[in-house]
Amino acid sequence: MESSPELDFSRRVWELKYRHRDGPEPERTVADTWWRVARALAQAESSEREAHAARFHEVLEDFRFLPGGRILAGAGTGRQVTLFNCFVMGVIEDSMAGIFAALGESALTLQQGGGIGLDFSTLRPRGFRARRTGAVASGPVSFMRIWDTTSQELLSTSERRGAMMATLRCDHPDVEEFVSEKEAGGSLRHFNVSVQVTDAFMAAVERDESWPLLFPSGSLEAGQGREVLWRRWTGTEAPVACRVVREVSARALWERMMRAAWRSGEPGMLFIDRLNGWNNLGYREHLTATNPCGEIPLPPYGACDLGSVNLTRFVREPFSDAARMDWEAVRHTVRVAVRMLDDVIDVSRFPLPAQEAQARGTRRLGLGLTGLGDALILLGLHYASREAREWAVSVMREVRDTAYRASIELAREKGSFPFFDRERYLEGEFIRALPQDIRDGIARWGIRNSHLTAIAPAGSISLLAGNITSGVEPTFAFRHTRALRLSDGSLEEATLTSHALRLWHERSGAHAPLPDCFVDAQALAPEAHLEMQAALQPYVDAAISKTINLPPGYGYEGFKSLFRRAWEMGVKGCTVFPPRASTGAVLEAIPEPGLADCARCRGGGN
Repeated sequence: MESSPELDFSRRVWELKYRHRDGPEPERTVADTWWRVARALAQAESSEREAHAARFHEVLEDFRFLPGGRILAGAGTGRQVTLFNCFVMGVIEDSMAGIFAALGESALTLQQGGGIGLDFSTLRPRGFRARRTGAVASGPVSFMRIWDTTSQELLSTSERRGAMMATLRCDHPDVEEFVSEKEAGGSLRHFNVSVQVTDAFMAAVERDESWPLLFPSGSLEAGQGREVLWRRWTGTEAPVACRVVREVSARALWERMMRAAWRSGEPGMLFIDRLNGWNNLGYREHLTATNPCGEIPLPPYGACDLGSVNLTRFVREPFSDAARMDWEAVRHTVRVAVRMLDDVIDVSRFPLPAQEAQARGTRRLGLGLTGLGDALILLGLHYASREAREWAVSVMREVRDTAYRASIELAREKGSFPFFDRERYLEGEFIRALPQDIRDGIARWGIRNSHLTAIAPAGSISLLAGNITSGVEPTFAFRHTRALRLSDGSLEEATLTSHALRLWHERSGAHAPLPDCFVDAQALAPEAHLEMQAALQPYVDAAISKTINLPPGYGYEGFKSLFRRAWEMGVKGCTVFPPRASTGAVLEAIPEPGLADCARCRGGGN
């Protein structure tokens, strides 16, 4: 095969991140990696392991199905690592012993390559005394700095880099410090931060009401705070008495969140009532945190078992009037992928016993999409158009329904997930919206996995697949400089062409005019990103990792309105990066002559 910068870079990604060099037969090609992963996962099967390995290999070759990076790097290597990309850690007890126990668990998880999410809302606000010891609290943010330092030390000795997500309630007394901490830069470099935003808070912002900041009264000395309100707090099974520390203007607090996000790109917003209201296991768990990229809301000690269907491999006759999707091939790939990801749970190691118990109890999967931006171009669809959103919905609906049907078949064969409660599961909002045949199948046979869909960023695995667009993002830039971070922390750069543009040049010539469907993120209105995310969310039982990068010159008022629109449109979370935000990006766009600059690019969807 003729070499190209993209193929060379893909091989470099494989060599640095996924190639297994140890043992008697070091891997020489990515095909060797596919067989290692396929055979390792097939060991979870009780019979016909070679046949299952062959089926797994079939969907891996040609990059049709891309398991999460930890699976590719660790399955079948014999290393003491987890195959799960990310975890949410346990509830942090508000005591020095509890805090440092949680820090130790976090360190063990990061050391084995897992990213982590943490909810710091259980920690007393700065300056308040503990009822039992009288000790004065330094507040959640001070302890986040200790986590950040620990993560830095672990990263200096680890090839696999685990990120962290910190969340805090919008009614915690230290929420203002939390949202402002990263504005100046340099602090909490290894954390993403998001606020748990409630519907009540958004309503208070709308009505310009005061907003109580409070904390459970059982953790405070007498006299600290005044009015008592009842709230379900992090780690509690029912509402508890919380003492109001002070009241602020809801609009002023919202403005502070927005100003911080405008300056630094953080915090993001987690619409926490929506996360819980649409949780398939809402009858037994309460969600307050997500994995670092936000696509998997998880209970304490929950884990991410991720994989993505590469849409570019299913477009037939691209750039022609006959361009179409091979739906049967998609369905076949999804059915096999569900079985593969289910097997991951049984062959993986876990940093902590509690994480293993959660993963095996729920058998949660996160099957999603990648290559959407390129696939739309191959089909002649403009990312911002209604037709593009409708097509994307048809794909995600097909993935959802096929995955749920495959999980029902697995339940017939292997049994339902241990935490399954048939009647209560069927009452869930997401489950009630499924086609009747799926609901009937769950009622009769049960279901193997509590959750089945999530859309991850899929960054590194999309590079491995030939520099396709990642997740549901549009093309960042048709030509760009991409930096690959090496194990010593240095960067290796390459100038790359997008998959769609490279294919267009191969078929039409290097100087052929580009159709209008060639639109990149630099030319898209931010509303187009949000509309795509909102269109897909009803078909995703977890969440969607989506980055809204603002074009140069986009104003603050428009930026602020995007968060409100995200809540109104039904997404579960939102992160928006302003033009000047320091986000640690490793991409730099190179202008491409001939790209369309049409009204619908700048004006959003139609």
